[in-house]
This record gives sequence, structure tokens and C-alpha cells, in this order.
Amino acid sequence: MSRAIGIDLGTTYSAVSVLSETGQPQILLNQDGENLTPSVVFFQDFDGKDEPLVGIQAKNLAASSPEAVVQYVKRQMGNPNWKFDSPSDTVYTAEEISAIILKRLKEGAENALGDKVEDVVITVPAYFDDARRTATKHAGEIAGLNVLRVLNEPTAAALAYGISAEKNETVLVYDLGGGTFDVTLMKIKDGEFDVIATDGDRNLGGFDFDNALSMIIAEKMEEQGAEDIYTDEHFTALLREKSENTKRGLTTVEKTNVFLDYKGKSYKIPVTRVEFEEATKSLMNRTEELLDDVVEESGISWDEIDQVLLIGGSTRMPMVQRKLEEKIGKKIVYSINPDEAVAQGAAIQAALEIANKSESADVSETVRGLAEKLVVSDVTSQALGTLALSNGVKRNTIIIPKNSKVPNKHSEYFSTVVDNQQNVLVEVTQGDDEDPQFVTVIGESTIKLPGDWAAGTALKVTYHYDVDQTVFVEVHDSDNHLLGTFEVERQANLDKNAVEVASRKIKDLTID
Repeated sequence: MSRAIGIDLGTTYSAVSVLSETGQPQILLNQDGENLTPSVVFFQDFDGKDEPLVGIQAKNLAASSPEAVVQYVKRQMGNPNWKFDSPSDTVYTAEEISAIILKRLKEGAENALGDKVEDVVITVPAYFDDARRTATKHAGEIAGLNVLRVLNEPTAAALAYGISAEKNETVLVYDLGGGTFDVTLMKIKDGEFDVIATDGDRNLGGFDFDNALSMIIAEKMEEQGAEDIYTDEHFTALLREKSENTKRGLTTVEKTNVFLDYKGKSYKIPVTRVEFEEATKSLMNRTEELLDDVVEESGISWDEIDQVLLIGGSTRMPMVQRKLEEKIGKKIVYSINPDEAVAQGAAIQAALEIANKSESADVSETVRGLAEKLVVSDVTSQALGTLALSNGVKRNTIIIPKNSKVPNKHSEYFSTVVDNQQNVLVEVTQGDDEDPQFVTVIGESTIKLPGDWAAGTALKVTYHYDVDQTVFVEVHDSDNHLLGTFEVERQANLDKNAVEVASRKIKDLTID
């Protein structure tokens, strides 16, 4: 029997979960017997053929062979210009690297369950834009998975928190992962998970805190006579690894020593938590600004927030908990496992998707009961709009605002510019700014007009946005006659043929 699983595809670590027949999510151990798998790929070259290693072995080889290792690929999802050249001179996209990780996770899940795995819900940061969400879905397809849904990480965490008992609370989810940051405010009531507002920064995470710590250590090494530290690729990789371990150590102790060997000399570097917190104050300020924006936009006051969920390993840093307790005015307790809750929530959603689509007896009564009770209502993390002339200047006009309920349908009116205009170019944008320089065009289409209209004739442009991030556009005249439609074909993503080619490429790989 095929099983549906949930995968937290993290920047630094990934996890897999499945919903048991009793309705409780459980983390599946990987091939190494661990709950978490480092999201790291090491490319072994055997006679010109790649045989990738994924996980802890790959992570352990990062310092000695950095040129053959890919880390933090999640930050490159949706970037068509990013490529990795393996030692065998094979070129991989970000989707393909992520697919290698997902394929390894899939195989581990099948080993743990003793069943075939095909269906999956994969999580993404709430602030991921359309291109990055689509790239994640493509990665799952390339790995041989049927992606039921791409689910926001904070929503997944809230599902894991809210499934255990009847909750009637306003919940703030603070998600500081390895490479991304999200903050989401939602209400949980009688099985309904209603997201009110969300925001985030896809380039802010534990990786950046590690880098700040690396700089502290490197500067102290230079004070002891070390030179050209960052020109040595192998040592830089080792320094990053030491910094990550030191950061974890400073969550429980006030000070520690870092021991390093560089160019034949041994270094003992003392580092304190106070130093680390001072060096990362600007990073914490960025999270605080986004936090304040979400709370303000929601219209909910701090004292109305009943629970704060801390997600991501970096939330274990004492300064995170301290900052949030100052904001909310109450003690914060870890209600869920920061490393596992997102995968567990994804597993819940995966089971719900299957139960809602199937009348099969393979779905337990407990799971079917959850499907009838739980309702997830999410919002758009980015605005959708179009480029249009305003007093002769091209501006971005928002059609579906940020934090609108998903699915969503909204219309705006525009007008022709010249007499007898033959067509209109509809450019679909993502972003809140009026200036076209600061938004992203995710798709476009030219709609033919009757050709005999006077300048200033009205047009109605309607956007439909569904839970699978599909954007469908309709253009009507002033009498509501349909002039044309199109579905956005995302310019930054692989097309159908490229996904099929990548699927065959990754299928042929032996992944350890």
C-alpha cells in the first residue's frame, strides 16, 4: 500500500513524517537512524559518473572537499541562473539538487514504512514567491513524487500543534530556520486554522548567524597572526562548520573556546554569548521589524496573542526567546519540537489530502474524521498585480493584495491608451511596490482587442489564485464579454519538457 508523507525540505536539515492510523504524526528515521537529514549533497565521481551522497556523510565531507559539495540550495530555488558543476562536469539546477535530496528522503521513508511512497506534501517558507514554490513542486516531481500540495511551513507547524487537542487560540508562529525567516499570525478555533497575516525574509536564517560567528572567530585568529583566512576554501568550510557547532554551544553556555589548526599553527579562540549577540543584533532587528509589521497589519494586539510557536533550530538561541517574551509579555514555552513540527504538520496535510480525494477503505476512520474536522485557510504572502500606464508612466497596480485569502478572485479596471488599439499586453507581477523595478513579472500574455475602440475604453482584468499557486487571468470588456484568458506560465521555472528530462536524469542516479 502506498503511503502519503510530509517532508520539511529545509535549508540545512530536512525531516520526513507520516500520520499514523491513530491520527498522530510520527517522524520517520532516515537510513542513518536519525530524525533529521542534513540537506547536503556530496558528489562522488566514479569513472566520470556521479554517485551523490546525501545527509550526514555529505556534511562531514564539506570541509575536506567543498568543491564537490552543495549546501543551502533552498536559497537558490526559483533562480534559473544558478547552476552547479559536479566533478564529472555534469550541470545541475537547483531543482535537480533538491530532487536528489528528496529522492534520498523518499527512499528512507520507504525503508522505514516497508511501503511504497508516492504522495507527498512538501513545505516551503510562507514568504516564498511563486517561482520558488513552483520550483519546489518541480523538485518533488523530478524525484518521482506526486506532490499533493506545497504547504507553508508556519501553517504546517500550527497543524502539528493544534491537532493534539481542541484549541481556541490566537497563535503567532516565529520560524527562524537554517536559511529563511517567516512570521505568521493565525487563529485556531474548532479545527479551523485561519491564517490572518504573514511576512518573512527568504535570505535570513541560521546560516547568517553562523556567518557572523565565523567573522568573530576569523578576526580573533587574525589578531593572533593568521593571514588570508578567507582565501582558503577548505579552511573556510571548516570554519563554517565550527561556527555552527559553536552557535549551538552558546545556547546553553555563556562562553566557550574554539580550537582550530591553520597553516601549521594551533589557535584557541574564546567566544562569549554576549559577543555573539552583539554581532548579530542587526539580524535580530530584521526579524523584529517583520514581527511588528505582521502584528500591526493583522489588527491584533500583543496581549491578544495566546501562544507563540517557535520553529527552526535557530529559535533555540536565548536572544530569540528573550526578545519574544519582551514583546508578548509572558513566558514562552516550547509547545512543539522546533525541528520536527513542520514535517509533522505536512504529514497531517498529506493524510487530509488523500482522505478528501478518496473513498478508499485504506483511509482509517480516525484520519477521515480529522479530514472532516480540520480546515486550513491560508493567505497570499505576496501581492499580485499588473503593469499599466498612469499619467503616461508605467506603474504596478495591485489586483490581489498581500495577505488575501487563498483561493482568491479579484478584478480591477483599466482602459485602452489609443484609438483602434489592436491588443493589450497583460504582465502579471508579484510584489507590493508601485515601481516596476521592485516587482517581478512572473508571466505575460497578449490579448487581442476588437480593434475599433476609442481610447479610454474600459477593460476588466480578473485574477484567480488557487491553493496550488496557479494564477489564471481573464480579460473582459465593459459589457463583461470575455476577450481572452491565460494561465501564467512561470518564466523563472522549468517547462514541462525540462521537468521530464530532469526526471530521467535523476532517476538514473545511484544516491547513497
